[in-house]
Amino acid sequence: MLAALMLAAPVLSGCGLQPMYAGGGSGEVARGLADIQVAAIEGRAGWLVRNALVDQLGAGGTAPRYRLDVRLDDQLEGFALLSDDTVGRERRTLRARYQLVDMSNDEVVLDATAGSDAGIDVVSSDYATIAAEQAALENLAKDVASRIVTNVALRLRGDTSQ
Repeated sequence: MLAALMLAAPVLSGCGLQPMYAGGGSGEVARGLADIQVAAIEGRAGWLVRNALVDQLGAGGTAPRYRLDVRLDDQLEGFALLSDDTVGRERRTLRARYQLVDMSNDEVVLDATAGSDAGIDVVSSDYATIAAEQAALENLAKDVASRIVTNVALRLRGDTSQ
């Protein structure tokens, strides 16, 4: 196994892949992510997304270089009507439009979108359905935040193909 890895190392080094977080917490991308201030986001979904973003970006400095502005669209729609005209399944969709703004000159460095969705079974217990809707929102908020952080990290690394 070790011999196969040793033979593959020269081949992989020529493919252009680079570790995004090279240098750990003191690397260029990690420092750039720590220099981002996340603006307040409206609503419960906004609170969840903002907390997930702050957790994933790391502790910021005293004078952040960038500001991340996020607008959310949270939709919950029923479908899969049963024979008694009740909803049997719901779909929760969370979409984010975000802008990374350089605070020194108010230039928009990145303007993009991210989103995710989840299916929810509607059961006879209203409590269970509401709990499933809330759990779906919490998971979607983490997923959308992760997508935003990945895209911002790519931009900070200098990858403009996104």
